[in-house]
Amino acid sequence: QVQPVESGGGLVQAGGSLRLSCAASGRTFSIYAMGWFRQAPGKEREFVATISWSGGSTNYADSVKGRFTISRDNAKPTVYLQMNSLKPEDTAVYYCAASRGTPTRLDSLYDYWGQGTQVTVSS
Repeated sequence: QVQPVESGGGLVQAGGSLRLSCAASGRTFSIYAMGWFRQAPGKEREFVATISWSGGSTNYADSVKGRFTISRDNAKPTVYLQMNSLKPEDTAVYYCAASRGTPTRLDSLYDYWGQGTQVTVSS
């Protein structure tokens, strides 16, 4: 079992950067694919990025491709989301999730979720 805990959110101006962290307790962290999702007010939760258990495979939503980078350190164990060139439309609660299966964009296939961290981008 894995319990993700997000941190690193905050308020930033458009064009700025933030790095989110997701510390995941549990000795089996290294076998889980990890994903980041976000939910803006009044909108459904959407996929942001995912990474395989080894870190060798990543996938991104088109809206963040080229600006966001997902990575992981299984020794810590932590997964990161580096967010650059932030836009006001990136404002949302960001969630970290763990999947016992292969990396996927489908939130229904993730088994464990964190509580979320707020990211607010001002224009």
